Order: sequence, then structure tokens, then C-alpha cells
Amino acid sequence: MDLSSYQGIIFDMDGTLVDSMPAHIKAWQQTCHDFGLVFDRDWFYSMGGSPTINTAIALLNRHGIDADPQLLVVSKLRHFDEIKYKGDIIPATFAVLKQQKTMNKRIAIGTGCYRHHALEILTTLEILPLLDAVVTANDVQHHKPLPDTFLEAARLLGIPPAQCVVFEDTELGCQAAHAASMDCYRVCNGVISEFRAFQR
Repeated sequence: MDLSSYQGIIFDMDGTLVDSMPAHIKAWQQTCHDFGLVFDRDWFYSMGGSPTINTAIALLNRHGIDADPQLLVVSKLRHFDEIKYKGDIIPATFAVLKQQKTMNKRIAIGTGCYRHHALEILTTLEILPLLDAVVTANDVQHHKPLPDTFLEAARLLGIPPAQCVVFEDTELGCQAAHAASMDCYRVCNGVISEFRAFQR
């Protein structure tokens, strides 16, 4: 993997840099139980990278239910807060982060996770000191697959989007990277498995 042509490296967090998706999925499973909804693990994984409110809205639409999505959000966040250890570092992508840091590249996180949870996870795993910027669901109005998260990360890094590359584990995230005019590496099950160039 040759990253020499990029000045900025942007990582998604959940499922890309940190194996925290199981914690999110468990919290959603408990929320579905609370509200008597069918739990579809694969569907929730496909929504990875989407903020909790967006997933809640999509879940209600999927079931044809007219209800306040904020009720689901409160339940999901409560269950997620109750999970003490939310995941381990994913070795493959963390190795890339450390390597690129030694080469004076600018490093950012672009996540759909809420800020207080993202900072909790990044602090617990001692990743935060290695980062130059963190963009969360709280920091942009429009979320993945729209480009705002990654464009804001590039802005904070002070680097043009075309000089940034994204590491992502979801299709939504890869779409957001390309919408931001950035190349993207897809991460599957902890392995950097595919390079997706933005077609300029």
C-alpha cells in the first residue's frame, strides 16, 4: 500500500479503526427488544457509519411505524453507555495510522458516532493523542453517504480533499469518501481488502 501521494489520512472509527460495532449492535438489539421490533443484525451492520438518529428513523420506516425516533435514540444510547468496554483496536488499520504518523502525515477521524462516545473510545484506547482532528456526528449537519464528514476532516487538517484518502468499513462510508472526491480503502472484518479510486 503506497500512501505517499496523500497528505491527509482519514479513518472512520467504528468497524474501521476500532472493533466497536459489536457494542453498537448489542445496544440496538436491546433497543429492538425494548420496543418489540424485529432485530436484523445484517441490516444494522449495513447502517454502520450512520448516526443513531438516522438509523432510528430508517428503522421506523423499515417497520412502517409512525413514532418519535428520539425514543429509540434514548434507548440505544442508554444501552451503549452501559457497555463498559466498547471494543479493541483493529491492528491492520492502527498499524497504518502509526506508520503514517511517523511520516508526518496529518491524521483525522471521520465518524458517525456522537462526540462524547467517540472521545471516550479514542481516549480509552490511547488513540486520541495520535490524531490531528476528530469529526463526529455532532460536527456536521449532513451525514454519510453525503461528503460533509470527510470534507470537514480535510478542512480541519488544512489539506485539499483530493490529497486525502479514507479508510472505511461500510458502503455508506465509501460513498461518502467518493462524494468528497477522495480515494478510499475498504476494510472488511479487520482486513484492508480493497482500494476504491475516486474517478476524477
